[in-house]
Formats: sequence, structure tokens, C-alpha cells
Amino acid sequence: SLTAAGSRGSLEQMMNRLQEKGKKEVSLVIKSDVQGSSEAIVGALDQLGTDEVAARVLHAGVGGITEADVTLAAASNAPIIGFNVRANKQAREAAEREGIEIRYYAVIYDLVDDVKATMSGLLSPERRETFLGNAEVLQVFDISKVGKIAGCLVTEGVVERGAEVRLIRDDVVVHEGKLGTLKRYKDDVKQVASGQECGMNFENYHDMRVGDVIECFRVEQIARSL
Repeated sequence: SLTAAGSRGSLEQMMNRLQEKGKKEVSLVIKSDVQGSSEAIVGALDQLGTDEVAARVLHAGVGGITEADVTLAAASNAPIIGFNVRANKQAREAAEREGIEIRYYAVIYDLVDDVKATMSGLLSPERRETFLGNAEVLQVFDISKVGKIAGCLVTEGVVERGAEVRLIRDDVVVHEGKLGTLKRYKDDVKQVASGQECGMNFENYHDMRVGDVIECFRVEQIARSL
């Protein structure tokens, strides 16, 4: 597609600027060749909306893209979508000046797919947690230059260096963070399995106590789509 790609009103830029609270919106200005196309596009975009994200059509009109359309789009940093229409010279120059993106389409499905992809990009990723293992704190050592190290027994699964950890005391989570060092005897190791003893410390946390349980897990961010 031919675009007057600008810095301010591109779909990608808009994703970075969305309000954090409430429903996220993709604002658009739509111009099409005939009223029927305009209604079909607005209807299709309406159906994409969920309770988290929606397409907000600032204006849907018939005819070529004018300078007035660019002014309207610029006020909301919205891209302009032209369906079987083009921007006149003044509108093109204004779009360049204002940094507003103009996208041209001839197939409604393509237009809707592009907007859908943008809206999917606004969905918060799903946080998926994988349990790795548990360890119990048997002793706490104070080591100069390092701080406190917990001497632990891995009671279930495995613990891995760099994994996320929760420190649980009397079934209450007292700290959540990252595992710093993981040692077996004096050696740094990547992983310690159930039934083995190890030494651990945590990034920015030193209040481990005997009897605490260390839950070790991994977190993945899974992209979502509409």
C-alpha cells in the first residue's frame, strides 16, 4: 500500500501512546468511495471490539481525503484509511507536515485484517507461569561482600538460577523476585534437583529465615490476538 508514513500518526506509534486505564482504542479516520463501503467498513470494525480493545472511528466519510480529514486525524494522532479513494495534494502535504499516516486499501478484508492486527497488539500479553520446584531453608549464612545466603534442601522439582522466586513463610508470600546465585557446595550451578542441598541468595532481599519455603517458577509473556 502507498503510505505517507509519518512519525506521529502511524498505527505502531499509536500503540505506544494509548491510555493505560480502561479500554484501549485504535482511533481512525475513514474515507471511502461510496456510502455502502463506508457502512460495511464501520460495521466490520465494530464487530472486532472486545471489552479490552476497540476501533474508534472518528469520522467515516465519502470522497477523497482532504486537508480537513488530516486536521481531524492530527487532533487524535489517528491514521487515515482510504478505501478506493486518494488524498489530494494539499492533504498529502498536510499529512507529511503533521506526521499522519495515510493507508490505501481496495479490499475491505485487508483493511479489517490490518486494523485487527493493530488491535491485537494492544491486548495485554498473557502471563503464563510454570512451576519449577520448592526448596526449604535449613540455615542462613552471612557471607561478607555477598550478604545472606540460604542453605536449602530442594524438596520438589528443580530450582534454576535466574528463575523467579517467591519466599513463603507460614503459607504467606513475603517476597517475590529473582534468584541471584545458586551454589552447590562452592560451585555456581545452573540447576539443583529435588533431594539435593544448595545455597541461594536473592536479588535485593536478605531477610530469609530457617523454615521458609522458596518457590521457584518461570514466567512467559504470551502474545494474544483477537
